[in-house]
Amino acid sequence: MSEPVVITIPHRLGKDEAIRRMKSGLASAHLPFVTIDREVWNGDLLEFSLTGMGHKASGSALVMNDSVRLELVLPWLLQRFAELALKGLASRTKLLLEKK
Repeated sequence: MSEPVVITIPHRLGKDEAIRRMKSGLASAHLPFVTIDREVWNGDLLEFSLTGMGHKASGSALVMNDSVRLELVLPWLLQRFAELALKGLASRTKLLLEKK
């Protein structure tokens, strides 16, 4: 199994508002080459699976009071595209956290 790719996104919303915003829009994200297949919330932890370029991957987003920690585990074939996929997820998450 490959090492997870991790990125932390700071915010100033507080945990509850960050969760509310993420629940309202992450699944509808239009990411290049990536489709989010499953989202399961357990408190402040989102576990998800996605498909990219015909391959499955999994990840999680831990929402904290001042940041969101995105972690993505990709099959070895997709590791080259990890940066693109993570940038897309991070960009969408930032938009949700910054939206007024």
